[in-house]
Amino acid sequence: MERFGLVGLPNAGKSSLFNALAGGGALAAPYPFATKDPNVGVAAVPDHRVEALAEMSASKKSIHATVEFVDIGGLVAGASEGEGLGNQFLGAIREVDAIVYVLRAFDDTDVPGPSDPIEHLRTVETELTLADLEAVESRVEKRRKAARLDASLRDEVDALDAALAALEEGTPIYRSDVTAEQREHLAPYFLLTAKPVLAVVNVGEDDVDQLDVRAKPVVDEMDDRAEVLPMSVQLEAEAALLPEDERAELLEGFGLGEGALVRFVHSAYHLLGRRTFLTTGEQETRAWTFRAGAKAPQAAGVIHTDFERGFIRAETVRWDALLEAGSWVAAREAGLVRSEGKDYEVVDGDVMEFRFNV
Repeated sequence: MERFGLVGLPNAGKSSLFNALAGGGALAAPYPFATKDPNVGVAAVPDHRVEALAEMSASKKSIHATVEFVDIGGLVAGASEGEGLGNQFLGAIREVDAIVYVLRAFDDTDVPGPSDPIEHLRTVETELTLADLEAVESRVEKRRKAARLDASLRDEVDALDAALAALEEGTPIYRSDVTAEQREHLAPYFLLTAKPVLAVVNVGEDDVDQLDVRAKPVVDEMDDRAEVLPMSVQLEAEAALLPEDERAELLEGFGLGEGALVRFVHSAYHLLGRRTFLTTGEQETRAWTFRAGAKAPQAAGVIHTDFERGFIRAETVRWDALLEAGSWVAAREAGLVRSEGKDYEVVDGDVMEFRFNV
């Protein structure tokens, strides 16, 4: 399961977002460093296809895909030099697969700290960039010397040099021109700014009708290098604690439709190239996670390694075609079920049954 780290300045709304995702458990308090040790929670990925197929199959249970979120203590200026939670904070970020920046864009005299999301963004990025710069500077010369004796290290050194040039200019790697191939060579170094980023602009409840306006400075600053999602984290956290009908009523009352939290979870899920195929039957309907571009045997291996090892073929039908047919048998009789081999590239929304022999 991929792990996303919620990162931001103290009182930006990280713990409230965590509680909205995980149903509580994180201390949300209006003072710095309320969260000293990372809190870990799991959020289901909302997927109407699961429930629709479960109803069609009269499944005894339905299981959604999940993602893991970590509420990491607040970052402050100087964290790269040990200020605040310092190395403890940076170490927690190194262990996540992607970063969610939580940027405050609300005014509250009872909550200390700046309310300009750009100030939050620049402080966070500066500290992470300085930490990466120190890490690259400490290693690049040794790798250059090693590459003189081992030509296979040349591409790695080129990647380190490209990263060094960006970091020296104060540019985080994810917002730099370091290529995808070079980033692969940087993977063993676990650089903080090489991780994928999703930015949440946290606005106040009084500004929910101005979400796009409050987020625009961050959108302009990111320049398509990261997705930016504006939301009222406090409002979403309150709504998440309500029964489903009351939650929908609250969000509709603010003109927010299904709310930003659903879109946020989907965006986080897709950030790392995760996709979903489905299985359905009387016992259960389930969403299974695979990486975009995976072939049928790899998808089968998500269920069990024996399925991949003894893969023969995959019986496949699109989820909406299956629903329209009304049953797997009816879909097969209508010629909607395809038999796919080992070279088939699985598509998000495929409903699959695997044939295997071990």
